[in-house]
Amino acid sequence: MNQKSLKTLFIIVDILTAGIAWALFFYYRKTFIEHVPFEVSDRFYIGLVVVPLFWFCIYFVLGTYNNLRRMYLMRILSISMRSFFIGTLGIFFFLILDDEILIHTDYYKLLLALFLIHSILTFIPRLLITNYIVKQIAKRKTGFRTLLIGGSKKAVDIYKEVEGLPKGTGSMFVGFINLNGIDHDLSAQLEHLGHLQDLEKIIDEYQIEEVIIALDSSEHERLKKIITRIQGRDITIKISANMYDLLSGSVKMTNIFGALLIEVNDDLMPHLQFVIKRLMDLTVSFLAIVVLLPVYVVLAILVKTSSKGPVFFLQERVGKNGIPFKIIKFRTMVVDAEKAGPQLSSSNDHRITKIGKFMRKVRLDEIPQFWNVIKGDMSLVGPRPERQFFIDKIAEREPQFLQLTKVKPGITSWGQVKFGYAENVDEMLQRMKYDLLYIKNMSIAIDLKILLYTIGIVLKGSGK
Repeated sequence: MNQKSLKTLFIIVDILTAGIAWALFFYYRKTFIEHVPFEVSDRFYIGLVVVPLFWFCIYFVLGTYNNLRRMYLMRILSISMRSFFIGTLGIFFFLILDDEILIHTDYYKLLLALFLIHSILTFIPRLLITNYIVKQIAKRKTGFRTLLIGGSKKAVDIYKEVEGLPKGTGSMFVGFINLNGIDHDLSAQLEHLGHLQDLEKIIDEYQIEEVIIALDSSEHERLKKIITRIQGRDITIKISANMYDLLSGSVKMTNIFGALLIEVNDDLMPHLQFVIKRLMDLTVSFLAIVVLLPVYVVLAILVKTSSKGPVFFLQERVGKNGIPFKIIKFRTMVVDAEKAGPQLSSSNDHRITKIGKFMRKVRLDEIPQFWNVIKGDMSLVGPRPERQFFIDKIAEREPQFLQLTKVKPGITSWGQVKFGYAENVDEMLQRMKYDLLYIKNMSIAIDLKILLYTIGIVLKGSGK
């Protein structure tokens, strides 16, 4: 069962159990607390709709449905108990506290009943589903398409140890990539998929979900470069356990699997902050499109009358996890500006129109990208999206640039605020430092700070 199907199953089960739990709680309250005959009222039906939706929102915000295929019993217990506690308090204060109760101790009974009925009915199906997933993985009937990087004896030892464990860990080897020579003992057991220079191509072609890197401790710099190349993708990375001391302080690591492998955990922000960030993106973008509608009209007329060509400019850029999308901007250059091939603009670029120079200076050419934000291709704040042509050029010199694709690109960024538009690859590398700093320190507070700086640039017309 893939992640999408599993998520759908969890959501359906959670909504059904929330509805049943509310019906049972309603019956308990009428019969045992209020001592009146149970009757199906309008409030009962409203609760059947509102309460399950409320629980779904709680579960979603707390990250219950994230990475369900890697769920295990203690994790589902921890997530469930936290959400049950918060949700119960929310329902109690908003729906129950204003009820007319003869004895104040009945409030405690209602609170306890609500918590127990809902948590038991919800947790049992979750436990059964999670237990099924864990058993399927343990029996090696399902797992994650795994690529082993390394062709040395260490790679052979890791492969044999993982395969020799009495229970599966989820690693289902697709093949391996050699770093130096190829150990024939490994190639006899596992398919050789290619060399390190083809890493990204192999990951895409074989739909890799997990990478295990087998390197000796003396090669930690090489290990860092490999991790950097992979981290821009939605892939779990594991390394040999003796690398912990070498890399502690440069990456976050958790989940030690049988003292064999360490999972490189690169969580950027808590899930709750990502939810808030997305809500902020949608709210601000909808408001901006409505409020700026007159500005859109005026700029569209100016662009259309100042030079031949369409009002809007669409171009393919690389988004989160390397997925391409079409960015939309007001056209600031003449038509066929790149007929000689991809080029970066400069401050004295003859291809930029007169109105285009003004729009670039105050960032007005970017405002159509609020639509990209609503679609989910972009965020308000994030590294500027680049074309694959320039990403390839920059990555040749600095592989860390690929880390910028770990998050959604943004209309504005710390690099855009502090540096501005880049006119060549060297300047793109300088701007990259600011965007990497942003990724390592992502938070809602930082986003708000960058947005305020951006507004200042727009008002002052000081954009580069």
